[in-house]
Amino acid sequence: MCEKGSLVLLCGKMGAGKSTLARTLAKGERCVLISEDEWLATLYPNEIKDFDAYIHYAARLKPLLKRHIEALLLAGLTVVMDFPANTLNQRRWLLGLSLDTGAAHRLIYLKHSDELCLSRLALRRQAEPERAQFDTEAVYWHVSRFFQAPTEDEGLNIEILESSDC
Repeated sequence: MCEKGSLVLLCGKMGAGKSTLARTLAKGERCVLISEDEWLATLYPNEIKDFDAYIHYAARLKPLLKRHIEALLLAGLTVVMDFPANTLNQRRWLLGLSLDTGAAHRLIYLKHSDELCLSRLALRRQAEPERAQFDTEAVYWHVSRFFQAPTEDEGLNIEILESSDC
């Protein structure tokens, strides 16, 4: 029987560097990156024009991926989830993938200042003009209203990376 894999979850505000870190971590041996943005863009091209549309389509994506992710974990792979674990409900769904398979997990919380995140968003708008409509300061502040920092009582193995750690 194959040893179970592990699940890597990422938490942090827009521009904190979740996707960049996810790509770096997924370069490891027996690692698979699953990017919410890539799946959403492929399945629903040009349909996500605002935050409400994102919420709608992201909810449709989760049941599609659940069995796939669990199969990867049961096959002994490390699955790096480039999905935001930024609210309690998001973290519950992601943690459920670990609990349902018995796979280990860790949550990396990128705890950065608003100023750093906003400056990174500005750079991302320049590097990826197709994201400029969504990666705005107004969207940042709107989305940040929903952000909930992870807490120890959620049953997560939390690793915190602060601005000075990067």
